[in-house]
Amino acid sequence: MESVRSRAGRPGPSPLTVQRQEFARLIASGVSNSEACRAVGVNRRTGTRWRHGRTVTSSSGSELHYQPVTITRHTLSARFLSEDERIVIGDRVRAGASLRCIGRELGRPASTISREVRRNRDVESGRYRPFAAHRMAVGRLARPKERRLAGDQVLREKVQGWLDLRWSPEQIAQTLRLEFPEIPAWHLAHESIYQAIYARDATLGWDRFTCLRTRRRRRRPHRHPDARRAGTMRQMTLIGDRPAVVADRAEAGHWEGDLICGELNRSAIGTLVERTSRYVLLVHLPIRHTADATREGVLHVMGKLPAQLRRSLTWDQGKEMAGHLEISAASGMSVYFCEPHSPWQRGTNENTNGLLRDYFPKGTNLAVHSAERLQQVQDELNNRPRKILGWNSPAHALAQLQSTCS
Repeated sequence: MESVRSRAGRPGPSPLTVQRQEFARLIASGVSNSEACRAVGVNRRTGTRWRHGRTVTSSSGSELHYQPVTITRHTLSARFLSEDERIVIGDRVRAGASLRCIGRELGRPASTISREVRRNRDVESGRYRPFAAHRMAVGRLARPKERRLAGDQVLREKVQGWLDLRWSPEQIAQTLRLEFPEIPAWHLAHESIYQAIYARDATLGWDRFTCLRTRRRRRRPHRHPDARRAGTMRQMTLIGDRPAVVADRAEAGHWEGDLICGELNRSAIGTLVERTSRYVLLVHLPIRHTADATREGVLHVMGKLPAQLRRSLTWDQGKEMAGHLEISAASGMSVYFCEPHSPWQRGTNENTNGLLRDYFPKGTNLAVHSAERLQQVQDELNNRPRKILGWNSPAHALAQLQSTCS
C-alpha cells in the first residue's frame, strides 16, 4: 500500500487554465452555462463558480476570493456605424457623392456621415480611410475612468463611515448633495456607490456588502433597457370598478380564481371559490395552462352551474386569463382583475389555495393528478365544516343559495 507520505509529496492537479479560457470564450459567444461546461469537460458547478466567482474559507479562517471570468464582447450596438458602413462611406466619398446621398443610402442622418468623415479621417492626408476610421472609432468607445471614490480619499472615508452606520447607498448619495452642495464632484449617484461596493478592485474593501441590508455577495442582474417587459391585457376591468355588493358578500354567484402551479411552473390546477359559500371548483389542466386551456377549463366547470350562480369572477393579472372577454361572452359573468401584487384582494381564494396545498404540495408535478382525483379533493373540501359558515359545509351553504335563487 502506498504510504501517506508518498502521496503527500505528489503535486496537486494541474489548473484548468485552458478550459477556463475556452469556457469564457463560449460564454462570451452566447453559449449557455450548461453547454459551455459540456464542451470543455467540466462539471456544471465548476462552470458556475468560474462564471460568478466564489469565496473559499480555509481551515485557518482566512478567505480566498476567486474573481468571475472576464467576458469581453466586441459586438457594437446598431447605434454605431459598422465597419461595412464605413467601407461604403469611403467608396462614396472617393466617388464624389454628397453626404446626404450617402446618408440616404445607409439610412443614417447626413449629420452622422458628416461627423464620421470629419472626426475619423487621416490627419496628414485628409483622406477618409474606412479601416483606419473604424479602428479609431472603436478605440474611442473604450474610455476607462477611475472611480471618484477610488481617487478621492476624503470622499471614500465619508462614504465608508456612513456604510458602517448601515446607511443605504441612496441615503448616502442624497446626504452628499445636501451637506456639500458646493462640491459637485461629490454628488454621486447611488448606483456609483453600489458599483464601488461590488467592484473587483475592492474600492471600498472586500466585505463592504456586509453593511447592506441584504448582505448579498453578488448583485442581482438589472433588467436590460431593451428587454421584453410584461404587457397588460386588453380591456381589463379592475377590481375598483367591481360593484359594492360583491365586496359585501351579500349576493351569491361571485367567484375568485387563480392557478396553483407545480414544479418550475410547468403544471397547474385552476381553482375557483365562491365568495359567500366558500364552495370550491377545481379546473383540470393536464397538458398545459395557457390562456386557451384555462378559458376552456373555466367555462367547462362553470357551465354546470345555474346562471344565478355565475355573476362575476375576480382574478389576478396572470396571462392565463387573456381570454377573459371570451369567458364573459360565453358564461355571462363579468371578469374583474386585482391590482398588481395584491393577493389580499382575492383573500378567499388565497386561503383556499393554502388548503389545497395539503393535497398538491409545492414543487411537485401537478399534471399527474387525474380529473377523478381533483373531484375527490373538491368533494372533501366542500363537505368539510367551516367556522366562517357557522360550522356548515360549503356544499350545504351552496345548496341553500341554489334553493334561494330558484
